[in-house]
Amino acid sequence: MRVIVDKERCVAAGSCVITSPAVFDQSDEDGKVVLLIETPDEKLREEVLESVNVCPVAALSVAD
Repeated sequence: MRVIVDKERCVAAGSCVITSPAVFDQSDEDGKVVLLIETPDEKLREEVLESVNVCPVAALSVAD
């Protein structure tokens, strides 16, 4: 699984950080998503997919 982030769409809601803090963080400058792990372990799959689902502007996606 590879995580894809569209920073242009990000509105700094922080939903991804709440659901998957091991994979996502927020920039101190603008609050936008920071990808910590581009290819997370399979054990993180469920929480990453939850982050994709809860993002209010669809700035996240995954590719297998």
